[in-house]
Amino acid sequence: MDLTKTALGIELGSTRIKAVLIDEKHIPIAQGDFEWENQLVNGIWTYSMDMVHKGIQTCFANLKADVKAKFGVELTTVGAIGVSAMMHGYLPFDRDARQLAEFRTWRNTITGEAAEKLTELFGFNIPQRWSIAHLYQAYLNGEEHVGSIAYLTTLAGYIHWQLTGEKVMGVGEASGMFPIDSGKLDYNEEMVQKFKKLTGISLRDILPKVLTAGESGGTLTEAGARFLDPTGTLRPGIPVAPCEGDAGTGMAATDSVRVRTGNVSAGTSDFAMIVTEKPLGVHREIDMVTTPAGAPVAMVHCNNCTSDINAWVSLLAEFCELTGAKVSKSELYVKLFNKALEGDPDCGGLMSFNYYSGEGVTDLDEGRPVFARTPNAKFTLANFMRTHILSALATLKIGLDILTQTEQVPIDKLYGHGGFFKTPLVGQRMLSAAVGAPVSVMETAGEGGPYGMALLCAYMLWKEQGESLADYLDNKVFAGAKSSTLMAEQADIAGFSVFLERYKKALPMEKKATEVL
Repeated sequence: MDLTKTALGIELGSTRIKAVLIDEKHIPIAQGDFEWENQLVNGIWTYSMDMVHKGIQTCFANLKADVKAKFGVELTTVGAIGVSAMMHGYLPFDRDARQLAEFRTWRNTITGEAAEKLTELFGFNIPQRWSIAHLYQAYLNGEEHVGSIAYLTTLAGYIHWQLTGEKVMGVGEASGMFPIDSGKLDYNEEMVQKFKKLTGISLRDILPKVLTAGESGGTLTEAGARFLDPTGTLRPGIPVAPCEGDAGTGMAATDSVRVRTGNVSAGTSDFAMIVTEKPLGVHREIDMVTTPAGAPVAMVHCNNCTSDINAWVSLLAEFCELTGAKVSKSELYVKLFNKALEGDPDCGGLMSFNYYSGEGVTDLDEGRPVFARTPNAKFTLANFMRTHILSALATLKIGLDILTQTEQVPIDKLYGHGGFFKTPLVGQRMLSAAVGAPVSVMETAGEGGPYGMALLCAYMLWKEQGESLADYLDNKVFAGAKSSTLMAEQADIAGFSVFLERYKKALPMEKKATEVL
């Protein structure tokens, strides 16, 4: 096995850190992972940096073990490494590289005042999740550490910095920190100056340098190799691709970087990415970010997707255990998801809100998972499961309607990826019912972000002179890829529409729940 003809993508997702190693044919050949979960500490959704370090090292150790078991060799090197993570959030450091505040993740909805004021100042939607919203809110709050910030980055940017010593990041990840000028492939200078005039803070001094897909993000240092692999087996000197966010890696993993292509990533959170021909108007529900190559992308991001489903499956698994039934959680997911297909298209009068945390699209700063039904509703297991699956997509649908109806953005076909699509056909069919368009799922859909990051590494290593990312993915990676495409039946589409209208009418119930629970 020639380890130099491999590419390694690592992604720090919401519930798992996962590494995927691909060969020169872009086929996944080994993987490792580590399960974790964010914590609500003093009102802040966060992950401790100790857990970040432990998690990525355990994930890499598991990858090494997988390579050893499959190929009988030690993983001492790879052709290239790339790191991805949950976009947005807030990680500030001083001149001595000391962390100045807890890591504030994308899940926090504590920057409403800052987001609103910056959106008005820039004439550009700044969501609460974005790093610039967190920075300005800390400024407005008078937090002492703001004046000491020498470097502000994201989780992916932090890991990249530890591996290479370079304060850089890919343009897609950077577009979740601060607005990007897609013509110049850099932060929007006019907005940079407006922020400096407003606060006195020079963003050029503290934000990472912006790179595009295919450029070098540096090389793995001796310290970086030990950071990833404390055993000392991994050798330094490996090329490192610019780090990216989970949105960008999702686009790469689904071959969705061309105009009018799109993908939906559905896991702990869910978001739709539609590559547009130009920037759109200002909508609170829609982010304008970029592909890893810098093209404008309309993003509908929802903080909540499968967490509530996971909680109910855990409860039902407890019941199975109580009765002596031997069924694994993975089997239970498949059985319950398939059961949902037997439910009424409109869920028979059941209602669910899956809000573990606040939700910007529906203007809620906090969340409370709520399940409700009328006395005469058809309370069956099939309807129960279908309700939770449609609820996981409802907020996304509200945002997508603005894209397709208000902005007239065409969606020819969507690609789905992430844990929501692991059970064949079910999530795919429900998403198609939500958007009224065909949904395709590739064989590699379950690999998701780390696979997409590995592909960005491969593009950096093996692209031809002048070959665009879109061409590389079309011609070199996905030309013979196997995928399934499904269009929902009209009854499913009509049923989702009825469910969504009831969902919108019931939103005040969810709002009240955040006040009284």
